[in-house]
Amino acid sequence: MRIALHVTPRSGRDEVAGWRGGELSVKVTVAPEGGKANTAVCALIARALRVPKSAVSVVRGETSRHKQVEVTGVTEADVRRVFGDPPMDPE
Repeated sequence: MRIALHVTPRSGRDEVAGWRGGELSVKVTVAPEGGKANTAVCALIARALRVPKSAVSVVRGETSRHKQVEVTGVTEADVRRVFGDPPMDPE
């Protein structure tokens, strides 16, 4: 399962702040230096979804605030149960 994220480093606390458009907003306290923010993001998503940290990896946007993570062992229903439904695109 892939999840699009918008990451805010150097935040006041580590949290999943909900959906922001089609991306899940994630805030981490660490700075984006040497991959530390990516590691913190993966750990936070893993903890929320109750999977091992090794089950979460950044597959796109390693140096960007806009990332995609791959989570093995979860379904779309699991993601919706934990993080809620993403907003619908108005058409």
